[in-house]
Amino acid sequence: MSSTTTGSPGLSPRDLTPAVETVLAFVNTRADGTGRPELFGDGDSFTAWLAEHDGFGGFGGSDSSGDSDGSGGGTVATDADAAAARELRDALVTVLLAHSGDEESLGEPLRRAERHLRRAGSLYPLATVVTAGGVELASPQTGVERVFGTVLAAVTTFARSGDWGRVKACRNPPCHFGFLDRTRNGGGLYCSPGCGSQVSMRNYRRRQRQAT
Repeated sequence: MSSTTTGSPGLSPRDLTPAVETVLAFVNTRADGTGRPELFGDGDSFTAWLAEHDGFGGFGGSDSSGDSDGSGGGTVATDADAAAARELRDALVTVLLAHSGDEESLGEPLRRAERHLRRAGSLYPLATVVTAGGVELASPQTGVERVFGTVLAAVTTFARSGDWGRVKACRNPPCHFGFLDRTRNGGGLYCSPGCGSQVSMRNYRRRQRQAT
């Protein structure tokens, strides 16, 4: 997660950067009622997910000396680790829903999510790594804690571009799939045209029932 200039990583809001890929890989692990399974259900399922995401989106795959950090296939997660992953993920999903203007995620749900993310920031602190090629944020921790730090570092990296609000969660319940809003005006609300059509149809049917 690197930047050659302070405060302006030079990212295009339409670029699916490694930072965005990392965030979306983490948040898009929920069961959604449409067939996607819960990937953080317990320690075993979280361990399997970590094994499939060794290197994790190009971030956190090695420490400053180039050695493996164990954040992927070598990490065995516990049920408590899986619960912590769900809490961090769900707080991020609430923020991404707020980016989409989802009314149910605003107010107290959003405040709870932001409080949790502040606690996570203290539990999984980041280190600044300065090299001749630039500056990057990295987690100095190991194992599962490094994975959580890597997610927070990815959020921080992309947010510094000023386009954090373009990382959203689909407003179509129960989808809530994370996506990068690539629209010109940043007004995208759904992860796909299909989800938008489902919401439009539900709204149409609701209006019909109210009319009758």
